[in-house]
Amino acid sequence: MSILGVDQDGIASFRRIVTAHDGKGVSIVRSDDELTPTPIAGGDANFQLVWTTPTVPADNNDDTDGASRPAGLTLQGGSVMRIVDMLPGKASPMHRSFSIDYGILLSGKLELELDGGEIIALNAGDIVVQRGTNHLWRNPSTDTVCRIAFILIEAAPVIVDGHVLEEVHP
Repeated sequence: MSILGVDQDGIASFRRIVTAHDGKGVSIVRSDDELTPTPIAGGDANFQLVWTTPTVPADNNDDTDGASRPAGLTLQGGSVMRIVDMLPGKASPMHRSFSIDYGILLSGKLELELDGGEIIALNAGDIVVQRGTNHLWRNPSTDTVCRIAFILIEAAPVIVDGHVLEEVHP
């Protein structure tokens, strides 16, 4: 991952390159941007939306900049990619979404805690496939931001013994 710069709060920007096609079907670079994660309301992390699609499968004929599309934690019927900078010593609330999430730890250390009490320590390069489980993320460091890329795709809810495990949002 290319780190472009660090702002006064120590937040690193990153480069996003988006490809497309010209009028003759030749591949082109549509945009080459610098993006910087911004603080979320809970104060435990900084988020930067990288791309979304309103549907799965995605429509590569849609010329909308995917980062400009409104998206919550997930996007019903679609997909979301975001960068999360988990701040030192902070943790997300316990949460579950109707999605399959691919988390790729880019830098730092992170802990994944499941509602059953299991805690998994993660290091840069580790990948988590999150399948609708109730979980939280924790940065155990006291001085290092942890950067993780998340790709979330809508999924059917998990059903256990005939009961839907409901979404839990922070």
